[in-house]
Amino acid sequence: MKKAFISLAMIAMTMLGFTACSTKSETNDVNNFRIQRGTNVSHWLSQSEERGEARRQHIQEDDFERLAQLGFDFVRLPIDEVQFWDEEGNKLPEAWDLMVNAINWAQKHHLRTIVDLHIIRSHYFNASLEGKGDENTLFSSEKAQQDLIEMWYQLSDVLKGYSNDSVAYEFMNEPVADDHEQWNQLIVKVHQALREREPQRTLVIGSNLWQGYETIKYLKVPENDKNIILSFHYYNPMILTHYGAWWTPIGKYTGKVNYPGVLVSKEDYDAQTPEVKKLLDENHYTTQVWDIDKIREDFKDAIAAAKKYNLQLFCGEWGVYEPVNRELAYKWTKDMLTVFKENNIAWTTWCYDADFGFWDQQKNDFKDKGLVDLLMEK
Repeated sequence: MKKAFISLAMIAMTMLGFTACSTKSETNDVNNFRIQRGTNVSHWLSQSEERGEARRQHIQEDDFERLAQLGFDFVRLPIDEVQFWDEEGNKLPEAWDLMVNAINWAQKHHLRTIVDLHIIRSHYFNASLEGKGDENTLFSSEKAQQDLIEMWYQLSDVLKGYSNDSVAYEFMNEPVADDHEQWNQLIVKVHQALREREPQRTLVIGSNLWQGYETIKYLKVPENDKNIILSFHYYNPMILTHYGAWWTPIGKYTGKVNYPGVLVSKEDYDAQTPEVKKLLDENHYTTQVWDIDKIREDFKDAIAAAKKYNLQLFCGEWGVYEPVNRELAYKWTKDMLTVFKENNIAWTTWCYDADFGFWDQQKNDFKDKGLVDLLMEK
């Protein structure tokens, strides 16, 4: 049975108590926000139409207790502007209460939290893919950029009482700017604004174009700030991780996928529509060998950037769509985990209980225990 909704007054008391007994990072140059294995608590305060009682009951303390018992040490908590502010910029209190509940529950069960501003009204990472690219005004509007900073001022007002060792901020998810320098310039603005408020909070920063590993070499990281974590996302090869996914063009592929090896056979290629064939050709799915060495190769620029800046590296999203053949999913997952371990890369799977997840909230049981066992292998 899910536990009752906690009042904001109780939350405030918990925060004050935690702050009073956890001041170590306030006097150190580098925080102790060290992370290794986590998951995204997604499709709750982000990418969800749930409100009211359904939203309040969706994620509760037992979820964080479960994650800690399984062996996770942190969570990434995506939040969306539309859930926290109305169109006039007024706060929507319930979502704020739920966010603070989640952080307190995570903290109680010794889980760190990355608060991730996932989607804002001026920027949605999939807008161009859904024919809504003209709605992304963030990189062309000074007002939109100032609005982003103001959102973080308000988030900081609520979250600054948490220890720097416990909570980190990811001030925007998967930027999609026409030019890499547009994102680099916005990083400077937001970084400066947050550092004026919170000089030592750990900030998670990723590269342009969906936090892709391909573009991290263009990322300019603020200098002389060791409380930054570099982030990238990785779902390649999409034909495997997103097989049958209705929202992606490659999800229209209907043939067999092979892994490791060449992903698509000539026989399966010939059976596809011209539209799908074009995608297969563009992504070299009929010629490129995909295996652990390909993953290692793809990660090289991200690893080099982390070494260059002497910063922790973090893969904030990776995972396999639930309907994908589990044998293939596990082979790819095992290779990913091996490369993470080889290079000391922290990670959060996408995700806990949604369509890439391993937990079924309705049944209160695992929907993919094999995946969890694989993730938790030492």
